[in-house]
Amino acid sequence: MVVPREATIQHIKLLLWKQAQSHPLFSSLGEMESHMFECVNQAAVHEELEDETRRLCDVRPFLPVLKLVTRSCGRAERLLDSKIGVLIGKGLHELDAINDQEVKDFRSKMFRLSEERMQQVQMMTCTEWLQACFSPQLEPLAGTAITDGLKVPSSCIPSDLMELAVKKWLTTHAPEEEVWLGQYILRVSHCLEFLCGEQPLIQYKYIRTCMQAKESPHLTLVHTSTVKGMFDKEISAIRAVVSRKSSNPPLPLPPKRRVPTYVWDVSSPFKIVLVNGSKVNAEETAKVQVRAGLFHGTELLCKPAVSSESSGRSDHTWKDSTLEFDLSVCDLPRMTRLCFAIYAVMDKVKKQKSTKNHYPIAWVNTMVFDYKGQLKTGDIILHCWSSFPDELEEMLNPIGTIQTNPYTENATALHIHFPDVPCMSLQHVTLKSQFPAFLDLGRSMLHLKEIMERDPLSQLCENEKDLIWTLRYDCRENFPQSLPKLLLSVKWSKHEDMAQLQALLQIWPKLSPRDALELLDFNYPDQYVREYAVGCLRDMSDEELSQYLLQLVQVLRYEPYYDCALTHFLLERAQGNRKIGHFLFWHLRSEIHMPAVSVQFALMLEAYCRGNIPHIEVLKKQVEALSKLKSVNELIKLGTIKNARSKTKEAMLTKEAMMTCLRQSGYSETLSDLHSPLNPNVLLSGINVERCRYMDSKMKPLWIVYNNKLLGGDTLGIIFKNGDDLRQDMLTLQILRLMDLLWKEANLDLRIVPYGCLATGDRAGLIEVVSSADTIANIQLTSSNVAAAAAFNKDALLNWLKERNTGDALDRAIEEFTLSCAGYCVATYVLGIGDRHSDNIMVRSTGQLFHIDFGHILGNFKSKFGIKRERVPFILTHDFIHVIQQGKTGYTEKFGSFRQYCEEAYLVLRKNGNLFITLFALMLTAGLPELTSVKDIQYLKDSLALGKTDEDALKQFRQKFDEALRESWTTKVNWMAHNVAKDNRS
Repeated sequence: MVVPREATIQHIKLLLWKQAQSHPLFSSLGEMESHMFECVNQAAVHEELEDETRRLCDVRPFLPVLKLVTRSCGRAERLLDSKIGVLIGKGLHELDAINDQEVKDFRSKMFRLSEERMQQVQMMTCTEWLQACFSPQLEPLAGTAITDGLKVPSSCIPSDLMELAVKKWLTTHAPEEEVWLGQYILRVSHCLEFLCGEQPLIQYKYIRTCMQAKESPHLTLVHTSTVKGMFDKEISAIRAVVSRKSSNPPLPLPPKRRVPTYVWDVSSPFKIVLVNGSKVNAEETAKVQVRAGLFHGTELLCKPAVSSESSGRSDHTWKDSTLEFDLSVCDLPRMTRLCFAIYAVMDKVKKQKSTKNHYPIAWVNTMVFDYKGQLKTGDIILHCWSSFPDELEEMLNPIGTIQTNPYTENATALHIHFPDVPCMSLQHVTLKSQFPAFLDLGRSMLHLKEIMERDPLSQLCENEKDLIWTLRYDCRENFPQSLPKLLLSVKWSKHEDMAQLQALLQIWPKLSPRDALELLDFNYPDQYVREYAVGCLRDMSDEELSQYLLQLVQVLRYEPYYDCALTHFLLERAQGNRKIGHFLFWHLRSEIHMPAVSVQFALMLEAYCRGNIPHIEVLKKQVEALSKLKSVNELIKLGTIKNARSKTKEAMLTKEAMMTCLRQSGYSETLSDLHSPLNPNVLLSGINVERCRYMDSKMKPLWIVYNNKLLGGDTLGIIFKNGDDLRQDMLTLQILRLMDLLWKEANLDLRIVPYGCLATGDRAGLIEVVSSADTIANIQLTSSNVAAAAAFNKDALLNWLKERNTGDALDRAIEEFTLSCAGYCVATYVLGIGDRHSDNIMVRSTGQLFHIDFGHILGNFKSKFGIKRERVPFILTHDFIHVIQQGKTGYTEKFGSFRQYCEEAYLVLRKNGNLFITLFALMLTAGLPELTSVKDIQYLKDSLALGKTDEDALKQFRQKFDEALRESWTTKVNWMAHNVAKDNRS
């Protein structure tokens, strides 16, 4: 059959039935509803096309063949499975095919919990549902109340404002006929954010932002029937799949009872057997050895065991195949990792510059206990990883994943055997509190206080660890926030200490959520510690949780078992707040392609979708839209390559092709009427094709202009990048948002612009376009025809602001510039943000300065001919100072205020230095060396002068500030060189 590529599967089925009517035996074909199509998809696996609203061009079968098959019963469930598979980027049949009892048990449990969750949603009131789905963003009450221009009392709550508005309206619209009470709800006019709480208006982020910008807030009264319609639509979507009566399968029968052997009863040493190794990629003459180590976090529990040497091509067996460890089975911690390294021993003649005569071939890790807490027994084949991190301890990689390599065809395989001990599991032991005797309590307490006041990166020596452990009850009384240091002092290879710690955790005071974040680090793998940490995180507000969600998702990588406290916590909070759910979905979905987390993240995504059935369609629309934008980007890349060869007018041809593509019905429909992935409360109605373009950089990012569905005539821009890793930009902007929050808590609003940035896939993502803003380079170029000279026109920036602001508005714009310039000076200095030039610093017409493009942070700067280009600690040029001083010469009082802002901002960040170190450390220990390293965290520690007094730190900062002023001429020369280079490229 000839079918349009834009046709839906449903339309193709209709065409087929119409054509089949002219064939014999049509009557035996039966109803259309009892059949469905299947195809071989791009991943070369069979896919059932249950969701018939999809277009053929989006399904993209591997071959142009659709097979008609009879549909089995349970269509609603099958349709849901199909939609979830397409949405998460991994078909559920792939999860069904995994022969792993842990995966099966986790999915079964999540299915049951999700069904219970959907039944609870059906019991919700419309107001409860609205609060969960479209709750407004709130700001902390700390800070100076901003009420200028607010014509109602600052204590006014949304219902009070509604009453005032309706009463005013009723004075001209037949008041005797209207009963307004409870019929309306307030919505922020430009987005789906409802002011439905009882907080004062000034605590709502939108209202506060308007007041700071001296703008009037725009709110709309929405009739409750409109909201009820949205609610009913979602409830009906749930009912189509989930019945009110639970369809949970009966619980399995308990296993036959047998007397278990507890780990703590076994005093023999732990051992394993190396059966063989296959596909070992070593030279024929090399001898191959295996090294194995037992780790708890980064702590090596005993001396590594090393096998004998083996020779051969790719298959190896070892004579002394049993590896015995100097650690009793009874002393194995629950979260013990068994880490292997396979390496070749080189012939000493072939040895090159390296002093070592061995080189690594592959590594792999596995847990000693299974997910049920039982010591593993029997045979297991571990498929190894061949990519080694730079810094390895004895070639073992304890920080690496415990997942084995899914690409089994070419991976080195290590076959090992765990000795068979019947039902060997952990035992719960309760020990009485032990209060040790002290020799010199006073001196010990002083020493303890000094240790506790150190920063989190400071190393503890063995004597200090012993002191902390001895005084553990004093730590609990006087330094509860010292729990991380206490945990580093536990001897994890002694089960008596582990039991003592478990008892102590039950009476340890709750930490603040910010302090508890550190306990999710790689160094604290103990199950009870992590459960305690998650218990502390439960006190986080939704706003605070959103702030740290990026790290919490990355920390999931280190959780060895799918069913853990952190997984449950994130799913519960995501199901209770759709905005959190939205970003949890995208943080997981953007890394689903990574082999080490592919199954774990797919399981979480499936669990989230099953517990949020109405959200599936919303997210599916976003996934489809991003797929279309990727196609447009690839078309442009292909067009620019071809045009470059034929030397035709590249830009004109490819822009025309882009616009033609965007106007096609298949593209325009998919790209219209969706929630913005950058902010799910914003509705994007349709693309303003005439204003769309692509940017002239290597990856040809798309500049897409959307109309805002809720505000006619209003537009917003989104940049789509395909080929660039946005995770570092996303991390930097998250830290900038946190800095902004901490400054506001300290009554210091530095007018930061942490614009939206979201990684959505493998080297792909979206960036928010900040409205009414331009780069310093473009502002300078408008005042000069020569790019090189433009950087030296100190009046250009001030004149640009004068053109857009007059009278009091100009004074406000200069104040906005001063505050934001101070904020970014401090932020770029602390974070070591490099590659700063006039094209990646922007200014809004309201005066706010902000930085973009954060590819180089924490001192990882670009260099030219081996010389680092970064000469100054932060960017502070004469034209910036010229604006701050309102065009006056000599350092005035205005400049003094600017300097004061910088110093205050720096001291606030210093005070919260441990929090910044924790957040970067969590990214590091989640196994993301491409984003952060130990060296980077040390850079942060140095820039914040942690370990020094406030006075010494401020002195260091002032020296850097003066250095930036002295080097401002060098900065302008560098900007001139950048402008010249840009001119030459174009």
